Amino acid sequence: MAYVNKAADAMSEPNIVPLIDILLVLLIIFMISAPSVTFQVPIDLPQRSLNPPVQQDPPPPIALKIRATGQLFWNEQPLIPAALEPQLQLEARKDPQPELRIDADNETEYQVVADVLATARRAGMTKIGFENMPGS
Repeated sequence: MAYVNKAADAMSEPNIVPLIDILLVLLIIFMISAPSVTFQVPIDLPQRSLNPPVQQDPPPPIALKIRATGQLFWNEQPLIPAALEPQLQLEARKDPQPELRIDADNETEYQVVADVLATARRAGMTKIGFENMPGS
């Protein structure tokens, strides 16, 4: 039985089709990404000022407590609901405007809190925060 070497009959040239595919993909990626590298975005940077603005201390925040019964307390002082909007309008006119911190009891109805928020927005208050301390 004669032994035939089939390895010698195998093609000895490299297969360059996958190499060409990879090179074409890389060329396409380069063609897409090259314009974005050369595109310039104009930026207007702030200039250094010789007279920096005077830093003002923020005014003390307003503590508005809403009890479960709907009773309001303005910085620990009782407040009738009719006087809330005029008081908030006075505070909204100040520059800088103080922050309104609303602290509602856990049992307070949502409608009461929503009414206070709507009143604050009508009065022009822009800095409104919520507080809820455990155990209060």
